[in-house]
Amino acid sequence: MEALVEHESPKAARILAVAGELVLKRGAKGVSIAEIAEKAHVGKGTIYLYWATKEDLVLGLCARDFLAEIDGFIVAFTEDPGVVVPRRFCAMLQQSARDHHFIRAIQYGDTDLLGVLTEHPNAQDLLSRFGYGAMLRVVLPVWRAHGMARTDWSVQDQAYALQAVLAGFVELDGAANPSDVSSPEVLAATVDALLGSSSAEQHDVEAVAAEGLRLLDEARTAVLATIASTRARQGQQ
Repeated sequence: MEALVEHESPKAARILAVAGELVLKRGAKGVSIAEIAEKAHVGKGTIYLYWATKEDLVLGLCARDFLAEIDGFIVAFTEDPGVVVPRRFCAMLQQSARDHHFIRAIQYGDTDLLGVLTEHPNAQDLLSRFGYGAMLRVVLPVWRAHGMARTDWSVQDQAYALQAVLAGFVELDGAANPSDVSSPEVLAATVDALLGSSSAEQHDVEAVAAEGLRLLDEARTAVLATIASTRARQGQQ
């Protein structure tokens, strides 16, 4: 598997760090390649060795956010298989929306941060394959097969309802005047009410964690391929 360019090049690592900081402060539209180069202490031409356009650079940041999220899930599933239980997994997704601003921007169409890039085919591909709705559609059949979710309605409807709940909690998390209610606890109770009481035993939890790790490994490979696709051809040589 191709290594991330920032692991091979300190200049590329600085470019990514500076670009991420500037885009989060002012949005993609308010940042230029010239400013990124100046603050990263490189020439503009150096950036173009790795990314052909500013759009590719920003999309590379988005893909790296998905990679960081996936890597976080892999660590969590490995250290504590119990996090695969629906109430805990959904809490992780909620926390992910707080921690990964580029994922959240794609997920909820934040044009202030990403501008027209929210509709870019690469961004939409990331969303359709690794967004919260996609994750829930993949994991729900596994939960149902191991007694962690009710099976008296369709996976599609169940996933839609769960995604709507998660989206509502994430939106309220970002409100200017958040409630004093403990959001993680309320979300956990809501997920329990929606999916029903669990009949899963320890071997079910371990089986779901093992399947989750397999799926995450596949997702990681796919995201790395997306990151490679954002690199300029010269930077791959």
